[in-house]
Amino acid sequence: MTTPTAQLAELADEYFALFTEAAPVAATMYGIPGHDDAVPDVSESAQADIARRMANIRDRTDALDADQLTDTERTTRALLRHECQAMINAHTSHELEWAIGRYAGPISMVLSAVPKVLLTDDARAADYYHRCAKLPAYLEQWVDRLRDGRAQGFVPNRRSVELALGQLDGYLASSPGDDPLLAPCQPAEHARVRAKLTTLVAERMRPAMARIRQLIHDELLPAARPDTRCGVMHLPNGPEIYLDAVRQHTTTERTPHELHETGLRLGRQVREELRSVGVRVFGTDEFTEIIRLLREDPGLRYATSDEIVRDATGALRRAEEALPDWFGRWHRAPCEIGQMNAVEGATAVPGYYQPPGSDGSRPGRFWVNTSGPGSRCRHETEALTFHESVPGHHLQFAVAQELTGLPEFRRFAYVSAFGEGWGLYAERLADEMGLYSDDRARLGMLSFDAMRAARLVVDTGIHAAGWSRDRAIDYMWRHTAVPMGTIVNEVDRYINWPGQALAYMTGRLEIDALRETGRAELGSRFQLKEFHDALLGAASIPLSELRVVLHRWAASRDITRSPHATDVAPG
Repeated sequence: MTTPTAQLAELADEYFALFTEAAPVAATMYGIPGHDDAVPDVSESAQADIARRMANIRDRTDALDADQLTDTERTTRALLRHECQAMINAHTSHELEWAIGRYAGPISMVLSAVPKVLLTDDARAADYYHRCAKLPAYLEQWVDRLRDGRAQGFVPNRRSVELALGQLDGYLASSPGDDPLLAPCQPAEHARVRAKLTTLVAERMRPAMARIRQLIHDELLPAARPDTRCGVMHLPNGPEIYLDAVRQHTTTERTPHELHETGLRLGRQVREELRSVGVRVFGTDEFTEIIRLLREDPGLRYATSDEIVRDATGALRRAEEALPDWFGRWHRAPCEIGQMNAVEGATAVPGYYQPPGSDGSRPGRFWVNTSGPGSRCRHETEALTFHESVPGHHLQFAVAQELTGLPEFRRFAYVSAFGEGWGLYAERLADEMGLYSDDRARLGMLSFDAMRAARLVVDTGIHAAGWSRDRAIDYMWRHTAVPMGTIVNEVDRYINWPGQALAYMTGRLEIDALRETGRAELGSRFQLKEFHDALLGAASIPLSELRVVLHRWAASRDITRSPHATDVAPG
């Protein structure tokens, strides 16, 4: 008879094989071989089959006797269930049919994710060509899904449709020689493949994108929801879709109302911190004046793209040098700064992270948006870099990939509340580490904190309380210090990605609480470096499981609490 341990291992392998089959582009980004020439099958029948198979794995995972599993295996079981449910939710929410804005959907996959590969040999270049050759058919499948969604009432809001049209117009207006899909094929190294790919892009890819642009304009734009009804609550079964998204991204049972109230409270707190630091930088503690200066002071804007890369690189290198004093776990994979291509940068967020290839073929990359440097804020670059690279996402991802004692799927899993919570925690930790260059950069950190607090309010406002897009933008304008362009991008992102914005503060608050719990339990014996190692050593897991893991870590210290336990070590 097969033991529960063996059954769990089989289920983990079955899940990971299905995940990489369903998401081959993600598999390539993670350096997982065997899928580099594939694209997702987004037909309704294929997606329904994936959801059915994921539900089967989930149900068999639930049936395992947890009492016969080790502590680590119980954590694996909980994560496996979470990951299966996330894949099921992606189907039942119909997100392919309505989440088409710049941050989600096939357009972003084609223009942003697919080209982010490193073609180290001719075989990889050939695989890349074959993948690109399949993209027109992939886009035609998406057209069918958009039409199905329209017939069932799963349609995007008007602004999201306009964003998609803007992406497509920008792409189609760009020079064919600068097509993002050509970027990985350098002429000197892959001349033959690049020549074939150039023909493919001109004769098949660009016409396919033009057809999609026409369909979206002619069929989807007239059917779009007004921006006064931009929330997912206005879709069929919308309230249930949102509650599923909240549970998935926070990994808690907290209600939208509770999260909304938390955001209001945190917003008041960070406002006071902004006033405290603002008086040192600007000579005033008036919140409205501080945020006006952060938005309008020309000295806080960049002049060139090179300056942005220089500041991000400097922040990353300082963080790497300081790590040994704060972390025992180290990572082998390097992190590099990359600049987004012009098509992507025109509508993208200020920056994001791409994990290293697990096969060592590619470093981790913090992709920074250097387009329109005059609109980019100097005071935000350091906090953004610490979040996306070190000690944030790169450290967490790179360490997880090297945890070879865990099942393979655990080394690549990404739980939003854990990952984004860690990224936000890293921004504050960087201040403890002495990494911010001055108070101006600390204002950038606090400005980001105000934005993350506002996310709790705005995401729940849009999707649970029925806020309009304009109301969400107005709230962000009055309660954060980021420029209007960033606010508009943020709100449109929340509309297209319900619940994800809740992960940041929810995760950081949990990590902060667990740190204080460990400090209270271990007293003067608490070591922050060991806490960090235990946390990152769990890889990305739901917050409920993180609590269990860190409680076990504290207990494993096997230390009798001393009468002087309140004399806490620094950190």
